[in-house]
Amino acid sequence: MKNTDRLRKLRKKLFFNTGDISRLLGITAPSARVMCSRYVTKGIFLRLKKDFYVSEEKWDTLSGQDFFKIANFLQVPSYISFMSALSFYGVTTQLQRDFYENASIKRSVRFTVKGAGFHFYKLKKEYYFGFVRREGLFIATKEKAFVDSVYLYSVGKYKPDFSSLDTDKLDRKKVREILKKFPAKTGGIVKRLCAI
Repeated sequence: MKNTDRLRKLRKKLFFNTGDISRLLGITAPSARVMCSRYVTKGIFLRLKKDFYVSEEKWDTLSGQDFFKIANFLQVPSYISFMSALSFYGVTTQLQRDFYENASIKRSVRFTVKGAGFHFYKLKKEYYFGFVRREGLFIATKEKAFVDSVYLYSVGKYKPDFSSLDTDKLDRKKVREILKKFPAKTGGIVKRLCAI
């Protein structure tokens, strides 16, 4: 069986690494690295980050949730939050295309792959909570995504379009509970945005 036929099996995977290629083709890890590098140059694979690939063919068929799953793996641990999560839940009229925002405890960093931006904003460990696993991805609850957005705005690290939000879609009680763990400045801004 030709390598190209075997590589078609990768279509079932959202993303893969050189270990997957090595096992699939029965080649050494160094050979798999060389092959992946060549395939990136030829435009057959896209490199998302070091040893993290997706096929060019698959990339063009990915759904929004697929991109969310990729974001979860680009930086571990992380969860989808901010306006990306609020858009997912229908709390904002602002549609984000090719732009995926995430909360992380490691570092703030941005990845750009074929026009898609993956933005990671570092949160302190005490603020890293309020997310769920949903359909194979980690995403903030809508209330936590709202508070995350306001918190980063309050420290000058984020500029959301608050006018696009429908805060009536948020559970006020849940927002109040989340705010207990955040600075008073964050709570003050939340109170101005929605009556809690």
